[in-house]
Amino acid sequence: MRALRRGVTTALILTTVAAASVTTGVAAAQERGARFAADPTSLVDTSVGNNGDGTTFPGAATPFGMVQLSPDTQLNKYASYDYAQDTILGFSHTHLSGVGCQTMGNIRFMPTTGAVTSSDPAAYGAKFSHDHETRAPGYYGVTFDNGIKAELTATQRTGQHRYTYPADSGTQNVLIEAGESNGSTYAGDIKVVGDDTVEGWVQGGNFCGETGKERYRVYFSATFDRTFKTFGTWTDGTLTPNQREASRGSKRAGAWLSFDAARGRRIGSSVGLSYTSVDGARLNRRAERPASFDAARGAAHDDWRSELNRMRVAGGSTADQRTYYTALYHSLLHPSIGSDVDNRYRGFDDKVHRADAPYYQMFSLWDTYRSQNQLVALLHPDKAADMAKSVLRIYQDGGWLPRWGLGGGETNVMSGDPVTPWVVDLYNRGLLDDSTARQLFDALWKNANEVPADQSLFRGRDGNPTYVKNGWVGYQNLPGYRFGDSRQAGSATLEYALGDCALSTMAAGLGHRDKAATLAARCDNFSTLWDKDVTSKGFTGFPVTRDADGTVAGDPDPTRSGAFHEGTAWQYQWLAQQDPKALFGLMGGASGAEQRLDTFFDMPTVLTDPAKAASESWVTGAYDYHNNFAFNPNNEPDFHTPWMYAWTGAPWKTSAVLRAMRTLFTDDAYGMPGNDDLGATSSLLVFAMAGVFEAQPGSARYIVSAPMFEKVEIRPAHGRAIRIEAPGADASKAQYVASVRTDRGPSRQSWLSHEDLLRSGTLRVTLSDRPTRWGVDAAPPAVARD
Repeated sequence: MRALRRGVTTALILTTVAAASVTTGVAAAQERGARFAADPTSLVDTSVGNNGDGTTFPGAATPFGMVQLSPDTQLNKYASYDYAQDTILGFSHTHLSGVGCQTMGNIRFMPTTGAVTSSDPAAYGAKFSHDHETRAPGYYGVTFDNGIKAELTATQRTGQHRYTYPADSGTQNVLIEAGESNGSTYAGDIKVVGDDTVEGWVQGGNFCGETGKERYRVYFSATFDRTFKTFGTWTDGTLTPNQREASRGSKRAGAWLSFDAARGRRIGSSVGLSYTSVDGARLNRRAERPASFDAARGAAHDDWRSELNRMRVAGGSTADQRTYYTALYHSLLHPSIGSDVDNRYRGFDDKVHRADAPYYQMFSLWDTYRSQNQLVALLHPDKAADMAKSVLRIYQDGGWLPRWGLGGGETNVMSGDPVTPWVVDLYNRGLLDDSTARQLFDALWKNANEVPADQSLFRGRDGNPTYVKNGWVGYQNLPGYRFGDSRQAGSATLEYALGDCALSTMAAGLGHRDKAATLAARCDNFSTLWDKDVTSKGFTGFPVTRDADGTVAGDPDPTRSGAFHEGTAWQYQWLAQQDPKALFGLMGGASGAEQRLDTFFDMPTVLTDPAKAASESWVTGAYDYHNNFAFNPNNEPDFHTPWMYAWTGAPWKTSAVLRAMRTLFTDDAYGMPGNDDLGATSSLLVFAMAGVFEAQPGSARYIVSAPMFEKVEIRPAHGRAIRIEAPGADASKAQYVASVRTDRGPSRQSWLSHEDLLRSGTLRVTLSDRPTRWGVDAAPPAVARD
């Protein structure tokens, strides 16, 4: 028996081990009664996160689709929809889910009535009430206060509109804006073609304040099911009737189309998008045009029902299921298809290429390598492989790997080396063919050791010169680069070390022994930042930022953000999960690390009042990561920390923390505690509620915790089903793992390899209402120490 642990008495431990009783009787009856939802789309509310923090959108999309057709209530603000607003400015065709800065929101349609007198959306926007909205996966509908009903649905590459006008509406109009988006816009063109078609493009770029050469063009081709009675175009504020073409001036470029009300109340439009050309948009529109709006809506619904059934759950409360399925929905929106139906795409060299498989874009890698990448790889190994090939094509076309790819351009946003563990995860799952793996390794090796000669397009790992030489990124506040690694030198060092350690396993697997050894020697480079003289909250020793000569740069106080990207040293000290034993050695051993974790999470309060700990002790604001020492469940660098207890001999505490974290997610518009970042935060919740999570990116290993549902069924594409059964599981109660058994026998270790999970058949998890000793002596190995 281990000695007394902070927050748990010896008596409690003894009682726990003796009683560790599993739910029986009533719980077993509950388990037998748990049923999977007949249609899990009915449990999704796309308004979750539509506030200023979650930055999600409520509109229509298909899984990983090019089109996200959604209402805009404001411009130059996040996903351009804020639940608190009461005016819709129009419906644009591209959105990114959960990004913490404005972008996309391109090609905006708006139905109006009467004379068209302004190109300003503030003048033609319409009031609405949430009581008159209908939201579902693949569909959005709203009836404005003026009586116009707008309905939206989507295919992968098209947006489908249906507008129903009031009986006494008079002239019926559709306004199309191609020069003003929800981010930086540089150019736009629009053309009225014949009497039922409008085509054009918009050019945008910049992202989160960065002003490099990143650009993308979105082309569209829209056809209507009724002919125009009259039309006109505008440039900025000048409207010209009967003019067929317009180009963006300083702000806008658009067209209006007026229809004869005598010919009916309903108008439909099918809009194809493309990143290659208007011809590509036209091709996509024709190839994917549905038989009817309702047919498209039905197909989108069926796609989402199939997707949500890939990881379905039974048991729990209705709120649990709504929260879970909505998170799963948000997890499967991105990356987005970037290629046309003929697999042509625009590369990072601004040239059109043809791929041999679907090409994906919109890679928020700093966020998604920690959670969402693993979920996509589990549920869609074929798509994950195509995404890896897409990243390889970015390298082949542009010369370097991306960090945050926006359309066909690199934004250089965020820091570190996220692409490496992202790729290695797929390799260690066996998803990459040999040729792809070898080419990607060469690209990753170059990325890990060199710096782009011209950093105006790709910055790469700009901290490599000092990191490769010394083992740490030397601090340097480079002018004009908000996200340079040298500016976030503290966190960049930790991210590099994690990436290099993961890459060493890929090198070894491919037979590159010398390179594997070089990379493995960098696994513990987090120790180069460790300063044993820094103290905080009663603990001694924390990572600091160093100048190139090794001296401490700036204030070493670990509760101050300094050069740690969106966090502090207190929060970043755990970003060494590739070798927890070495990390904990710097903290005085596993016991000392556990005491730090208990302080980090406020474990005494977690055990007595989980909701209070989450709402009062932890970081709760989406942008409150600066100058704080506590757990931040809203931002990616802390995502893995609840599972660090697996290496302290107290894996039961992970389950306690996750149930506290669950309270921060709700099934309403304010139910996302932080930016969803293209599904990263949602994927964290999905795994936490299912009871498995990969805490060591690149390892392809899952740590097991107490599931929050009685049944979880995972059905990977083209694979056999995996079932997780946890009789009596309840997210609202303190529950811990007492035993785990698979079809291959009992498992006493706290983790499963990806291969073991796929072959587990049924994972039977027995739960206890008291802490247990399950998994105490069987933590996952270090990433490069197998």
